Amino acid sequence: MPLTNFSNLDFDQVKQSLKDYLQANSNFTDYDFEGSNLSSILDVLAYNTYMTSYNANMIANEVFLDSASLRENVVALARTIGYTPKSRKSARATISFYVNTSTVSPTPVSLTLKKGPVATSVKRFSGQSFIFSILNDITVPVVNGIAIFNNIPIYEGILVEQNFTVSTRKKNQRFVLPNSGVDTDLMSVFVKNNETTSISTRYTLQNNLFEVGRYSKIYYLQEIEDERYELFFGDGVFGQKLDDGNYITVNYIRSNGVNGNGVSQFAFAGRITYNRNASIYSISNGISLLTTGISSSGGADIEEVESIKKFAPTVYATQNRAVTSSDYEALIPSKIYPEAESISVFGGEELVPPQYGKVFISIKPKFGDFIPNLIKENIRTLLKKYSVAGIVTEILDLKYLYLEIDSKVYYNSNFTPSSQHLGVKIQSNAEKYANSTELNRYGARFKYSKFLKILDDSDVAVTSNITTVSMRRDLRVVLNQFAEYSIGFGNEFHIKRMDGFNIKSSAFKIQGIEEDLYIGDLPNINRQTGSLFFFTVPTVNSQTPTVVRRNVGKIDYINGIITLNPINIVSGMKIDGQTLIQMSASPASNDVIGLQDLYLQLDISNSVFDMIVDDISSGVDSSASTYVTSSSYPNGALVRLGGRSRITPLEQAIATSTTQTQLSPTANTGGTGSAVVADTTPSTPAPVTQTSSSTSSSSSSSSGGGGGYGGY
Repeated sequence: MPLTNFSNLDFDQVKQSLKDYLQANSNFTDYDFEGSNLSSILDVLAYNTYMTSYNANMIANEVFLDSASLRENVVALARTIGYTPKSRKSARATISFYVNTSTVSPTPVSLTLKKGPVATSVKRFSGQSFIFSILNDITVPVVNGIAIFNNIPIYEGILVEQNFTVSTRKKNQRFVLPNSGVDTDLMSVFVKNNETTSISTRYTLQNNLFEVGRYSKIYYLQEIEDERYELFFGDGVFGQKLDDGNYITVNYIRSNGVNGNGVSQFAFAGRITYNRNASIYSISNGISLLTTGISSSGGADIEEVESIKKFAPTVYATQNRAVTSSDYEALIPSKIYPEAESISVFGGEELVPPQYGKVFISIKPKFGDFIPNLIKENIRTLLKKYSVAGIVTEILDLKYLYLEIDSKVYYNSNFTPSSQHLGVKIQSNAEKYANSTELNRYGARFKYSKFLKILDDSDVAVTSNITTVSMRRDLRVVLNQFAEYSIGFGNEFHIKRMDGFNIKSSAFKIQGIEEDLYIGDLPNINRQTGSLFFFTVPTVNSQTPTVVRRNVGKIDYINGIITLNPINIVSGMKIDGQTLIQMSASPASNDVIGLQDLYLQLDISNSVFDMIVDDISSGVDSSASTYVTSSSYPNGALVRLGGRSRITPLEQAIATSTTQTQLSPTANTGGTGSAVVADTTPSTPAPVTQTSSSTSSSSSSSSGGGGGYGGY
């Protein structure tokens, strides 16, 4: 009699199925299964069945890429569709030093810094020190007794040399690198006819069969077990076939990955030599201290299993061609620029006005904010192998869309020791959300309701919060020359007042006007467009502005675009040595999106979290007679703090004062730190007084995303 149920995997269910089977047999009628030795036999059978079922289930899972959990199985499955996981990456830095050879004899003409270790970290990081190496010898001339090694690129890790001798007598000979932690980007492979000869040929890594002939000097690379790598060479059809006795030399860096980032102080640990009169001399004296040009960065661990599962099918779907935006988004981080953290790709037909035949790419690197022009050009060159002929690729600089929060958090004072204690929790949770993957990528969306819940769930003492959101873009300006500026927010602006002042800017100066100026807006009747004007205020908290010049630009409230007519800006806000005008506005929807090339960031350093005692919940004022209300539609000051050439004593006192509800006394100047000074009490602006006006026009348009010239 067959088992009626053979799909159970639970031990008790398997045992019960076996028992039911035996009880149905007439030979075991009225047999006591619980009190006999047969019960022990059933336990063994059920256990064996359970283990067999479990193993079969796990083996079945490891056959498919989506369900596999062991790294070697995931890597093997990805290999079948032509995907090689990214290796560990060495942190990179630059150093400079000089060598005084005035006391060296015989006098050298040039000095050579030998490949291998050259520097060590001065301080210990994570309980260990790091060695930095160079890949090749570096030779510099000696001029007036001084040899200068300037901006030498160094790589975290130990330079390892591995040698193999090809033997046709060994069946299925494998060339396996015995070490893990290899940075395959820094690998070099040389082949000699035999071990004794000095002439070698460099072989290059190839990851496909395109443009490969029978004499191509190439090698292939694949990851095997324990995060090690194996080299393959051509077979005489696709690539040069190796002969018996050929000698292979592989140089590579064995790195610590992400742990090597952040080293800024180095000590010399290299070897310097020179050749004179057919003799080789070493130098150990006269070496100056090392100065750091660029601190170590770019180190990364080997690609994780989840990343392989994500990118392998996507890269396979591209079929090595870049046609759709998803093709670009898959090819660039996997085959062209692995340092990309997030990518946004869109066609020129999506712009206003459209630019047909162009593809725009914006890349956020893992380290830093901008990609150097040389790397941009390299990316464009490599993309030509995959893209369609006639398509022009443009790589845009990263453009940030900042979100600033003004939150009034009500709390029950019976459940928390102090407002500062609660404020630290609130800000910590807000920072966690700001650093999450929901925001730190292109195409991100700030989820307003989720953020409110994060604030409410921060502590049991929180009873509610009144939170408003504003958007900010930093407009980069060129000084002392006329230029037109256009900047896009990618989101619709909310019009709070039809009499203007819906957008805010930091202070700046233009040629011909001595006062600090700010940008204001005046909506048209259709509530879709409007005009811009310049105005001044006696203090940053003043509600009595004076219009200095009208019709200086236009504003598109629907698409969130601000355009300034040509002006000559002579000064503005300074951040990191760059002259800026900060511009902010309220979004029509609190769910703000990062459109196209805009990279969404929640700016905690310029956000406000005020703690307000909820007297009703605390039981102090059950009648709500003294309850403090907070407006859901505040407008605050008419301008942003920053960029002013003259700060009044009152403004300075307000900017540096500390109240009971603030988390930090930091002024809102665009720097880093904790939450900033709270907004002033909202009030209605007084009627403006016009002193002069001029009319100018603008004819340029920009996209609904990052906008035109100057934004970042």
